[in-house]
Amino acid sequence: MLKKVLTGKIHQARITQCNLDYVGSITIDENLLRATGIFANEFVNVADLDNGARFETYVIKGEAGSGIVGVNGAAAHLVNQGDRIIIFAMAHMEISEINAHRSKVVICDGDNRISQSLEYPSNLDEALDGIPRV
Repeated sequence: MLKKVLTGKIHQARITQCNLDYVGSITIDENLLRATGIFANEFVNVADLDNGARFETYVIKGEAGSGIVGVNGAAAHLVNQGDRIIIFAMAHMEISEINAHRSKVVICDGDNRISQSLEYPSNLDEALDGIPRV
């Protein structure tokens, strides 16, 4: 049996640009991608903290250190520059894989720099207290 599990999350990123004329996707600073294990062309879910919009798209690698988080194509209608978003990456795993799995999470500051890095254990024995490990 496969379970869908969070693998990486970018929390409180700010939209730096919206580009309707691009062919779709979300452009994300390479530093954020590397810190969370999210790959270029990987599908992610995006949730807008300011307006509640949710959508799925694929990732384009942005310049490292640029702070870019740009929503492109039709999804640009769902967000505004300056909105705070959460980006979720997931994978299907066997139950035997889940016990050793740890999701990589970053919390961004107002300039989309990493202010905190966390790991969320998937193993229930390790995650009982609900406190992510740094």
